[in-house]
Amino acid sequence: MLIKQGIVGVWKPKGPTSHDIVDKVRRVSREKVVGHAGTLDPLASGVLVIAVGKKYTKQLSTQVQKEKEYIGEIKLGEESETDDAEGLKTEIKFEKKPTSEEIDFAIKKFIGEIDQTPPIYSAIKLKGKPLYEYAREGKTPELKSRKVFVKDIKVLKYDFPILKLEITTGPGVYIRSIARNLGTELKTGGYLFSLIRTRVGEFTEKDCVKL
Repeated sequence: MLIKQGIVGVWKPKGPTSHDIVDKVRRVSREKVVGHAGTLDPLASGVLVIAVGKKYTKQLSTQVQKEKEYIGEIKLGEESETDDAEGLKTEIKFEKKPTSEEIDFAIKKFIGEIDQTPPIYSAIKLKGKPLYEYAREGKTPELKSRKVFVKDIKVLKYDFPILKLEITTGPGVYIRSIARNLGTELKTGGYLFSLIRTRVGEFTEKDCVKL
């Protein structure tokens, strides 16, 4: 398979990093200059927008700003060091399982422009250094919240402890942070159990190359 210069959607499977996918595209395209817009964690799968060729990597900043859709499963009743299934878990004692009505009410607080603190295990840089490097060193720098936009959240299924959501966002939103904060709001704790990015701008699974 030869991927030509341009901007393409690639379907990232669960397991490899986004940089692993970029390296693979670099090999199959035979282009040295390859980049991606919007990182997907190793445990996530879905649409990863890739730019092949110098002319197109310059357009990645536009791709990053586009609307995104996700299907995420949140596990309630536990918290995770990394806010996802990869980290060390802590069981949370709570009084009762949230009802569907309580979940619907809580979710409304996370729609629109919200303040969000990124996960400590993230690639956001603080003083030129990715946050995950501080975390691996056992350091906990003070993280500032930032304004992000969540267009919509829909409940697809709820069978405690798993809450399955469809989430539509603007740029810079961490679904792991939504999972963590929703768990806090419900007083049960919570972390992101699984994640699929189903759309970035106009790119959906049917438009994606599968390597």
